[in-house]
Amino acid sequence: MDKLPAQMQQAAKGSNMSVADKSVQRMEGIINSMTPSERRNPELLKASRKRRIAVGAGVQVQEVNRLLKQFDQMQDMMKKMQKGGMAKMMRAMGAMGGGGAAKAMGGLGGLMGGLRR
Repeated sequence: MDKLPAQMQQAAKGSNMSVADKSVQRMEGIINSMTPSERRNPELLKASRKRRIAVGAGVQVQEVNRLLKQFDQMQDMMKKMQKGGMAKMMRAMGAMGGGGAAKAMGGLGGLMGGLRR
C-alpha cells in the first residue's frame, strides 16, 4: 500500500479496512451464535436453526446462508489442494484468462526449470 499515491492510500485504508472489519465481526457473531455441535457439523443447520442463529447474531438469514456457502466453497478448495489439484487450478485460471502471475513466470514449467539448475 505504501507504493500507492497518497490519495489512493487514504481511500484504500479507510474504506476497505472498515468494511473488512465489519465483515469479520459479522461472521464472528454468526459463528458465536451456533452451538458447538452446529460448528462441528454444519449439515445440521436447517431453516429453524438458521433463523435462531440469525436472530442471535443480529443479521438476516441470508447472511448465515452466505457464510455457510463460503465455508463449503473453502472446504472444497482445501480438499482439491490436498489431492494435488493446485496445478489443475492454475491451469484452469490460465484458461479463464486469469493467472497473470503464472503467465508472467512462464507457467509452472518455467518455475520448475529454474529449480532444476
